[in-house]
Amino acid sequence: MSSVGYRQLWAVDPGGWRAAGAAWAGLAGALDRHLGELRTATGRLRGGWSGAAATAADTRLSGLRDELASIAPALIEVDQVLAELAGGLAVAKARLSQAVAQADAAGLLVDRSGGVRVDPARFRPTERAGVAAAGVAAALRAALDGAAAADRAAADRLDDLARAARTGWASPPPPGRPALGAAPALVSAWWSGLTPAQRRWLIAREPALVGRLDGLPVAARDQANRLRLDVWRGELLAERRRLLSRVPPGPLAAIRLRGVVGRLAGLDALVGRLTAGDAPRAYLLGLDPAGEGRAVVALGDPDHADRVLTYVPGMTAGLDDAPGELGRAARVLERCAALAPGERSAAVLWLDYDAPDFLTEAASAGQARDAGPALHRFQEGLRASHDGPPARQTVLGHSYGSLVVGVAAREHGLAADALVFVGSPGVGASHAAELGVPPGEVWASSAPDDVIRAARPPEELGRRALFGAAPLAAVLGWPGRTGHDLWFGHDPADPGFGGRVFSSGRGGHTGYWEAGNPALDGMARVVLGR
Repeated sequence: MSSVGYRQLWAVDPGGWRAAGAAWAGLAGALDRHLGELRTATGRLRGGWSGAAATAADTRLSGLRDELASIAPALIEVDQVLAELAGGLAVAKARLSQAVAQADAAGLLVDRSGGVRVDPARFRPTERAGVAAAGVAAALRAALDGAAAADRAAADRLDDLARAARTGWASPPPPGRPALGAAPALVSAWWSGLTPAQRRWLIAREPALVGRLDGLPVAARDQANRLRLDVWRGELLAERRRLLSRVPPGPLAAIRLRGVVGRLAGLDALVGRLTAGDAPRAYLLGLDPAGEGRAVVALGDPDHADRVLTYVPGMTAGLDDAPGELGRAARVLERCAALAPGERSAAVLWLDYDAPDFLTEAASAGQARDAGPALHRFQEGLRASHDGPPARQTVLGHSYGSLVVGVAAREHGLAADALVFVGSPGVGASHAAELGVPPGEVWASSAPDDVIRAARPPEELGRRALFGAAPLAAVLGWPGRTGHDLWFGHDPADPGFGGRVFSSGRGGHTGYWEAGNPALDGMARVVLGR
């Protein structure tokens, strides 16, 4: 439709579109089962049939498998399109509600067709009332225009998918490939030069490449990475089988086994969130089950959001607790939605570095420096793939993650409009001006009972670590660190650092995201630019 009416927007149910998208994505499971059955049948034929007819049958079955496999990205894309439509309609409805509330506060009436007039029971028509009515009418029109734009965008993408389905998904492979780690602007330019059919060919045939290239659209990376979920889970299951085959397992194998089990649980929890159909939709931008495991997951589509948060967690973060870390990003996003329901915000968990696991690692900035180039590329990629006017981008680091953010900003530069540090041991800088973001856009908070602020003598440090204090605090409170000098530089939550400080309630080193903590609103307001 070219326009959306007032009554239409009031009546529309964004959740219904979201559920429809999830149902389309759910068809991928049935598709996988049919592909498995076809592979099994093909194997049996090869074992008992030979000759020219057998070769021809094998060729035809192989082509049929390819055709079926090529459908999977399209099913994921339908889910993306309908989830994005649902998000756009939800924002438009929120704007509509705000406009109606604005009318009521001004003594105006909005009729069933969206017309605005003075309420004669409350006010007489005046020039001032006319100005107010014009403002409300403009707000209503903006809400309806937003809904219409979301509708047109969804219709265009679905039309494109329908055309591809009629003409076939096959396409000659595109020439050339950018190397992993290539500049996001170059990756974006390369992708823009491909036809839609070539892009779909790459997503289906080379998902390992597409899923990891910073600068590609979020939708393309999500499709590619979802296609690899079974591969990653298979790798972890195979590793678990190898470790279980060792009898007796030995202490080192037992430790590794616990790690594999934890990563499997983390992966399964992420898959549950990816397939739940909940709002906002989750986008898988990266995953690696090796080592401690890594994950990059967005809640909401950063390519179409007005505000984008990138959250970098700290010490001991890995695939096993990625769902919990994603929950922290989700809580900030929920506060953004509550404070600004008429704006589209997205939040990304960026766990694409080797976070320290032990005190000896956390005492060094080495792992933060190693992470800097990847975080720099990721943020540049968000800028390159964003559709429409640039989003306000905020990067938030917690604990050792704040050092990752600070080092990346100082040594490589970050495509960010604001930086936020909570529970920080220092950010590798002595002043906010070294971090390369606009003046007044470096923010920090430190809870009054966060052990990261404490300076302790050696014998007490050992007792605190032994009896359950946050282990990183022991390192950061090393003797000789006094005043506002933390382990990795000046405390960013000290006004003398040159940033801006927002308050936090008591909650220790990890309580910044707890409901009712003013730090949660503080983080959300920075993301929103308020």
